[in-house]
Amino acid sequence: MAIWLIAGRDPGRGERDAVQQFTRLWSRNDYSAMYGLIDARARARVTLEQFQALYRAAATTATATAVLPTGPASDKRGELVPIPVVVRTRVFGTIHRLLQVPVSGSGDEARVAWTTALVFPGLRSGEQLTRQTALPERGTLLARDDAVLAKGPDRTSDIPDVATQIVGRLEPIPDAERPALAALGYPDDAQVGVSGLERVFQQQLAGTPGGRLLAGARVLAETQPRAAPKPVKTTIDPEIERSAVTNLGSRYGGIAAIEPATGEILALAGVAYSGLQPPGSTFKIITLTGALEAGIARPETEYPVVSEALLSGVPIQNASGEMCGGTLVASFAHSCNSVFAPLGARLGPEKLVDVAERYGFNAPVGIPGAAISTIPAASEMGDDLNVGSTAIGQGMVQATALQMTLVAATIANGGKRPVPTLEFGARPQFVRVTSPRIAREVGRMMDEVVKEGTGTAAQIDGVAVAGKTGTAELRSTVAPADGEEAPDYLTDDIPDTDAWFVAYAPEQNPRMAVGVLFTEAGAGGDVAAPAAREVLVAGLQRPTG
Repeated sequence: MAIWLIAGRDPGRGERDAVQQFTRLWSRNDYSAMYGLIDARARARVTLEQFQALYRAAATTATATAVLPTGPASDKRGELVPIPVVVRTRVFGTIHRLLQVPVSGSGDEARVAWTTALVFPGLRSGEQLTRQTALPERGTLLARDDAVLAKGPDRTSDIPDVATQIVGRLEPIPDAERPALAALGYPDDAQVGVSGLERVFQQQLAGTPGGRLLAGARVLAETQPRAAPKPVKTTIDPEIERSAVTNLGSRYGGIAAIEPATGEILALAGVAYSGLQPPGSTFKIITLTGALEAGIARPETEYPVVSEALLSGVPIQNASGEMCGGTLVASFAHSCNSVFAPLGARLGPEKLVDVAERYGFNAPVGIPGAAISTIPAASEMGDDLNVGSTAIGQGMVQATALQMTLVAATIANGGKRPVPTLEFGARPQFVRVTSPRIAREVGRMMDEVVKEGTGTAAQIDGVAVAGKTGTAELRSTVAPADGEEAPDYLTDDIPDTDAWFVAYAPEQNPRMAVGVLFTEAGAGGDVAAPAAREVLVAGLQRPTG
């Protein structure tokens, strides 16, 4: 019996178990638990925070995505227990090594006698893990018609007038992005896209870094930089982009154009996707959607013709104090604040926010560098006055021209919001916002805006255009009290409103949606609608199919 017990003992099992557990924890990047397996002498030399930092730094240097054991630990050889591991990296391929783990103690008391050589498989005592990396030549950017937007080290273009507006800049890695790009293998002196298409397609254009992974002077792994396999073809249409840039001119603002059926962005000019402003009455598309869904208004519903409406005891005026009202269709066509502010208050903050968020507010739009359009939470909106102000695109609601273009594109697309993309040929994606019936009703009312409402300047001969104007108040226009000096904005010549217009065309078979914002430019129908018309004309001249 005693002989059997002696023969059945496995004196190295505790050491092997400690090593296998150490590598299993490593495969999960559980550095805290790994630290718990090292012996007291090692813990006296390195704190948990230092231990974790060393492993994270090594993973970044090696661009490691995983360190995995590929077999069981072997019997102890001297003070070392070998175990085979594989390191998967982004830049240096797959590295196979036999990790030699020093162990102290035995049985249940076995611990890893840790040294800094264990921060990466293949390191030896006294060696430091470093790398030398480089990027390949940056890839080529194409427009949707295959014209070159940017090529080679100098980023030359076939159409420089378009490229300067949309391609963007290359600059040294911003500090905020340095850790993430270091983990991808980018060298410290790399130039990366910081704006425009260069930023949107940074990883595709940059290709894959290559270089050498070094343990001291020894080469652990080596690869060559790999350029992008093919040019990056974008959705940008040069003629539409040129029209957007021309119509923006020297004014501060933004113009966006989208293909509703695919979400492909055809043009972005100015601050179309980065500039946030109150959307004014273009937001009434959202309020109208909610009101129709809730059944609190119908196209034929009649409203009094008045110059203002009271909410929480405060008058909300129509533009220029004009008399406005009639049917819901007429009130939308003529953008009656006296109708839509109370309608929004009746709809309520919860439903108003819900509809806006379905249209894309309070969420990333999916384009790098794009600002998030926002609406306050229902609980933060306050009384009827604040809800009503939000319902007409004032108050604390903020939007980009791209976001409001997506609102128009949603109606054009039968109530499905297209997910915007700048990648030509990407699989279209959509989010259901409202029913086709509601979208048709809203679309018919947008058609009336251009036929005989505030957006007649967007009319195109032979083409039905559906649109909505917006004139967003930027500053208080309350007259000063007697004896007070008028503030500068009431005496200077700078308009105190942003001009907006969103539209799509043709109304029955939409091919393009457009959004225009000009800051401090006046009324949307006077200033933004004509620009939108020109961009639509450029888009409708595109070949179909």
